Amino acid sequence: MPEFTVTVAHHPEESVIAVTGEMDMSTCPRVEEATMALPAGNVSLRLDLSGISFMDSMGLNLLLTLRRRLRAGGGRLLLAGVQEQPCGLLRLTGAYPLFDITEAADSLAGSGR
Repeated sequence: MPEFTVTVAHHPEESVIAVTGEMDMSTCPRVEEATMALPAGNVSLRLDLSGISFMDSMGLNLLLTLRRRLRAGGGRLLLAGVQEQPCGLLRLTGAYPLFDITEAADSLAGSGR
């Protein structure tokens, strides 16, 4: 199993959280903890999932909860670099159209749009 990491970077226009490994029951709390440190107000969050090889229902639930929380505060969630298995889970459950998804994940060094 690949090592699980969560990296956070805050930029003037958005925050970026990059996650690697597997998003499951044992790792989702670390991702959720990282999202709790987001600046208040209209925040745009780019969640870089290009390093996620596997996501289960806990990961899906976390994404849906995060989306709802950000939208309630006037924010936006963008999923970047979603790999085959997590993408398949989003499609299978009908959740795919709920998210803004981009193929390319911007680096943590900058949030170029």
